[in-house]
Amino acid sequence: MTSVKTLNPKAEVMGRGAALFMNINAAKGLHDVMKTNLGPKGTIKMLVGGAGDIKLTKDGNVLLREMQIQNPTAVMIARTAVAQDDITGDGTTSTVLFIGELMKQAERYLGEGLHPRVIVEGFETAKKATLQFLETFRDKIEATDREILLCVARTSLRTKLYQDLADQLTDIVVDAVLTIRKEDEPLDLYMVEIMHMKHKMDKDTRLIKGLVLDHGARHPDMPKHMEKCHILTCNISLEYEKSEVNSGFFYSSADQREKLVAAERQVTDDRVQKVIDLKRQVCKDGETFVVINQKGIDPLSLDLLAKEGILGLRRAKKRNMERLSLACGGFAINSAEELSPDCLGYAGKVYEHVLGEDKYTFVEDVRNPTSCTILIKGPADHTLAQIKDAIRDGLRAVKNTLDDGATVLGAGAFEVAAAHNLMENTRKTVEGRAKLGIEAFAQALLGIPKILAENSGYDAQETIIKLQEEYERGSKVGLDISTGEPLDPQMAGIFDNYLVKKQVIQSAPVIASQLLLVDEVMRAGVGMRK
Repeated sequence: MTSVKTLNPKAEVMGRGAALFMNINAAKGLHDVMKTNLGPKGTIKMLVGGAGDIKLTKDGNVLLREMQIQNPTAVMIARTAVAQDDITGDGTTSTVLFIGELMKQAERYLGEGLHPRVIVEGFETAKKATLQFLETFRDKIEATDREILLCVARTSLRTKLYQDLADQLTDIVVDAVLTIRKEDEPLDLYMVEIMHMKHKMDKDTRLIKGLVLDHGARHPDMPKHMEKCHILTCNISLEYEKSEVNSGFFYSSADQREKLVAAERQVTDDRVQKVIDLKRQVCKDGETFVVINQKGIDPLSLDLLAKEGILGLRRAKKRNMERLSLACGGFAINSAEELSPDCLGYAGKVYEHVLGEDKYTFVEDVRNPTSCTILIKGPADHTLAQIKDAIRDGLRAVKNTLDDGATVLGAGAFEVAAAHNLMENTRKTVEGRAKLGIEAFAQALLGIPKILAENSGYDAQETIIKLQEEYERGSKVGLDISTGEPLDPQMAGIFDNYLVKKQVIQSAPVIASQLLLVDEVMRAGVGMRK
C-alpha cells in the first residue's frame, strides 16, 4: 500500500480486508436485489427511466442491462451474467445468485481465518466434479419429441410471465422453431419475425405461418383483401431515376424536350408492363397478383398496377425479402429480364389491417413455410416489451434443447443432486482444508432451491431437508412450488436447458474466485496525475 502511495501520492488504496469486504458486500447486494425474481413465483421489478417511462420485468437480463450500477464489483458480476444471456439466452438471474451464494459461503470461512487461495482451490475441484456429474445427470432427447420441447419452453416462459399467458405462448414458441427448422442445417432464429401491435389484449398474441409487413399499399384503389395470390418479390426500381453520373442534355426545341421526358418515362413503364404481362400469363380465374418490391414504386407505376388489380408494396425491408422467399416459395429477382413464372411464390390470403395511422399487410396460408411471424398484441408498451423479452428467451430455450439433444431436470433437482454428490463423493477424494471449499460450493448450489422455496412462501431450511431426505432414498426430486413438498420434475414436465446449467457452473465460480483473490483495490489511474 505504501509503495503505491510513494509512486502516486493521490492514489486511493483499499487494503486486503477492506477489498474483500467490498467485493463480498457487492456480490451479496446484487444477490439480494435479484433473488426475489427467481422462479415462477418470483416478484416483478418496476424500472422507471429518466423520462418517466416504465418497464415491468422479472427477466434478469433486462434488469441488469437497464439498472444503473455504480459499484465496480457489481458491474463485473452484471457483465458476466449478461454475457451468459448472450451465449445461452437464459440463466442470468441464476448466475448472479450463484456468485452471491459462493461469496456468502466463502465469507463464513474467511471470518475463521481460512486463506482465500484454499477456498478457491476447493471451488475449482468442486466445479470440475459438478460438470462431470452434469454429464451423467442430463437426459438425452429426440429432436422430434415435441412434448419435451413444450415442457422446456413452458419452464422458461413461466419464470417471466404469468401462468396463463406463458402456457399460451408455449405452443406459439415451439411451433415457430419447428416451422423454421431444416434437417442438417443450423437454426436461424432471425427467420422468426417478431412484430407487435398496440391493440387488444396480451392473450390475442398469435403465430402466423407467413409474414406480417409493417406497411401497406400506397394507392387508394389497390385491393385490400386478396385470395389465391401469386407473390412476386423483387428488387427492381419502378420509379423515375436520375443518372448516376453528372450529365446534361441540350435541346433546341420544346419538341425535343418532350421526347426526352417520354423516353425517360418509357424505361420505367416498360418494366411495369413486364410485371403486368407476367400477371396476365399466370393468373387464372379467381387468382390474384401481389408485388413486394425492395426499391420504390412511383405514383404513375402504382396507378398502372392498381388498374390491373395488382397489390404493390414498396420499400420492403431487406430481411423481409429473405423471409418472404422462405415463407411463400419462389425467389427474389433483381432485374426485369429475370421475370418468369418460376420466381413466383404463393399465399392463400393477403390482406391489409389498419390500426390508427399504421398499416399492416398480412401474408398467410402459405404452402411450405420455413419462416414465420409471432404477432404480439397488448394494451400498453410495457406489456409488449415484457412479452417480447419472454418470447426471445423461449425461442432460445427451444433452440438450445434441439442443439444439445439433452435436457436437465428442473425445479432445483440438479442442484440438490449435485450438492449431494459433492458432499458424499468428491469431498472424500480431497485431503486437507480444500474440503472446506467443496463444502462451501455444495452449500452455494443449495442456495438456488432455497430461494425458490422462499419466493413461494415456504421455510427454506425445512424444504431443503425434505428434498435431501427424498434424494437419499433414491429419487430425483425437485421442489413443488404449489405445496412446498418434493416432486418428480419429469412427471411435472419441468426441464431446464443443459447448456444454461453448464454455462452457469463454468462462469460463476471463476468470477467468485477472482473476486476472492483480490487483496488490494487501487484507484491510481492516469487521470489522477493532474
